[in-house]
This record gives sequence, structure tokens and C-alpha cells, in this order.
Amino acid sequence: MPALITPALAPGTMAALTQPEIDGDGVRLRPWQPADRPAVLTAYADPAIRRWHCRSMTAAEAEAWIAAWPGRWRGETGAGWAVLDAGRTAGQISLRRLVLDEGFAEVSYWVLPAARGRGVAPRALTALAAWCFGTLGLHRLELNHATANVASCRVALRAGFPAEGTKRGQGWHADGWHDMHAHARLDTDD
Repeated sequence: MPALITPALAPGTMAALTQPEIDGDGVRLRPWQPADRPAVLTAYADPAIRRWHCRSMTAAEAEAWIAAWPGRWRGETGAGWAVLDAGRTAGQISLRRLVLDEGFAEVSYWVLPAARGRGVAPRALTALAAWCFGTLGLHRLELNHATANVASCRVALRAGFPAEGTKRGQGWHADGWHDMHAHARLDTDD
């Protein structure tokens, strides 16, 4: 059935771009590379990352995870970056749910244990938001985290993503259903 509105972003908008490296406040976001497999394995062996991201990975799964990102970019279904701090892989940030015709994406991130406490995640989130609004042309970025994940809430707030509310029982984790905080930032926000 025909839509009554013009898409916020036309199909092909993102796929027409080469996935960039994004610099911001001492961090660099770059597309994942096969050499990043040890960092991915370290991340998904970390109890905190496993708790909130609800997965583990074998070496083969890490290779497949890295290899899948270019296809998600071309298919305009997501995008992932390794976050570098001082030239070393310190974490990840991704657009895990992308709806170009609505000008929307959901953001996900984690930081390796050795890089925590240095502001890596809020700096990466700020840099990604600037690119998403300024270059890609999205209207809204959203992130959701378990209400018990206080560190993720701090990241969102430091990066200018105000809390919008609580989604009751929305996140399924290993220990059961979690209420989730919703944070968002619009292209019109300062």
C-alpha cells in the first residue's frame, strides 16, 4: 500500500556512502577488522558485558560477527564500529536497529574492562551522534538499557541523551525480565 509521507531518508542513502572512520574527543570509530577478533572475544568473556548484552562468543562466532557488519551496512540494517582510544580497541558502538524511512536508529555500546572509567563510551556516543545527524541525516537516535545498568545510564546522560521513560519488563536477560530506560536524542537537540 502506498505511503502518504515521503521517507525521512531515501533507501540507498547509507549504502551509497563508504562506512567512515569517525573522530571525536580523543576516540576514533572505525569499521571492524578481522584483527579485532581478540578484543571481541575479550568483551564477550567479560561478565558485565555478558550480563547486559546476553551473549557469549566463540572464536568462529567472533569472526562471523565481524564479517557480518559490511553486509549490514550495505543492506542498511545496521552499522558497527570498533572504538579506539589511544590507538587501541577499547569498545564497540553500533547502530543495531536502523529505520531510514523513519530517520531512526537505536544505538548499542560496550567498553572493554581495561578501558572503563576513561569516558570512552560517552565520547564515542557523542561522535557517532554528530555523524548520524550531520552526515547521514537521521532525525532520532535512541538507546535502551536495563534500569539496573547504572553505568549505561550515566553514559547516555553525559552524551546528551535525556531519559524519556521506563519500558516495563521490556528486556529479557539471563536473570529474568528487566525494566528498561529509554534515552533519545534528536537532530534538533543542542
